[in-house]
Amino acid sequence: MIIAIDIGTTNLKAGLFEEDGTCITTSSRQTKYATHSEGFAYIDAQSLWNTVAQLIKEVNERCGFKGIRAVSITSMAESGLLVNKETGRPATEIIPWFDSSSINQASFIEREIDPFVQFCQTGLHLSYKYGLAKLLWLRHRHKHIFDQEVMWLSVSSYIAYCLTGKMAEEQTLAARTFAYRINQNEWDKALIDHFGFRTDLFPNVTHCLWPVGEVKQELAGLGLKSNTNVYIAGHDHVSSSLAAGIVSPGNVYNSMGTAETLVGTFTKRELTKADYESGLSFGLHPQDNLYFWMGGHSSSGGSVEWLRDILGNDRLTYAEINDYLEMAGDNPTGIIFYPYLSGSGAPKSNPHAKAAFIGLKKNHGKTDLLKAVLEGNSFQMEMIREEAEKATGIKMKRMSVIGGGVRNPHWIKIKANVSGSELVLPDITEAALCGAALIAAVGEGLFLNLNDAVANTFRKSEKVVQPNKEIYKKYRTIYENQFKPLSLLIEKC
Repeated sequence: MIIAIDIGTTNLKAGLFEEDGTCITTSSRQTKYATHSEGFAYIDAQSLWNTVAQLIKEVNERCGFKGIRAVSITSMAESGLLVNKETGRPATEIIPWFDSSSINQASFIEREIDPFVQFCQTGLHLSYKYGLAKLLWLRHRHKHIFDQEVMWLSVSSYIAYCLTGKMAEEQTLAARTFAYRINQNEWDKALIDHFGFRTDLFPNVTHCLWPVGEVKQELAGLGLKSNTNVYIAGHDHVSSSLAAGIVSPGNVYNSMGTAETLVGTFTKRELTKADYESGLSFGLHPQDNLYFWMGGHSSSGGSVEWLRDILGNDRLTYAEINDYLEMAGDNPTGIIFYPYLSGSGAPKSNPHAKAAFIGLKKNHGKTDLLKAVLEGNSFQMEMIREEAEKATGIKMKRMSVIGGGVRNPHWIKIKANVSGSELVLPDITEAALCGAALIAAVGEGLFLNLNDAVANTFRKSEKVVQPNKEIYKKYRTIYENQFKPLSLLIEKC
């Protein structure tokens, strides 16, 4: 059996899996954040490890400690901390990916580099989220920290260190520092030196299919033997895409939650100006000779939650939302909603972009507004999918959709009709955990490779949703003639 761990933005989870991918049991806790007196958000590193250890013990106990073959860890990508290499103790708090305290440092980095050249090396457009900006901010706050022998670790790597005593980083997470060259599979020593850091600030980089080390003997109380291998499964969205079977070009993984993400693959090659202008991010895929592309929208399900709160005195229940949407019919509302409540992401990233409704009439009511929000989110994701098609040259007519949004059948139908794509809804409740378990299974030699694992892993039945061709034509006219042209103006407001 395999224990998978998912260190998510909202929750920490552990799951126990059979070798065929069957999830036996899961356990979870809310991810706890604190606010420093200086105003930034952080996670206490020791508390995080204590919680993860509890989760491991819980899922083990439920199955009577039958024997764990491997532990595999996936996580939110850019969150990290400094750890003292001599003592093994955290030298800083964990800085979550979303904390924007390093926005000034990101602007400084941008002035010091050629953004396009750096994109071709990292696959990234500069952001305060990335590790390099966070390190510059930490040095600005507490320069003395760097007088110690410290190392920057992602949260996955930190938990792997707590389990094994070995410090290493996985390549999809190393790349989210902005200091790792995906075109060379190595740390960018020149860039690191330029900003006054030592190269040994960053750990050796490993592949997700290679174990970092074995569980320490003193952790036997968690039900783990000392010869249990530990894997860093990497970026949670990439891990989730594997659970959905996205290991070959042409298929797309769509994660629908508070935020929404598209992930796909293409054959590894040099990145181009077209890739840069797409607004997408790129990285090394676990499957040999593949890159993955990724585009995100931060206020997808979040905009639905926002509208739930403001339509009436009491918050609308999901049942009430579905009742309203039942009355909406299949035709477009005629309202254009731009879902930029937290700024816009790909393809035109702008943290200052604003949300907007356009085309409201006095006869519009709650039903129309609710459906318009779902339409606007679907249009935004279609912009990302379209840019990915242009950048990769691969037609994408099939998407595997996973996440909380799948529970809203009206949203799924709108998404199919806006994109014209066939939507596959795998019966997977914990995609990140499942993907992490799959990675460890391949690493342990239970499958020949990831393709073999995806082909042979146990899956429940999948539901397929087809677009309505006539409704698709109507949405396409609105998308081409209204949503896309006006989006350029909205993003500048």
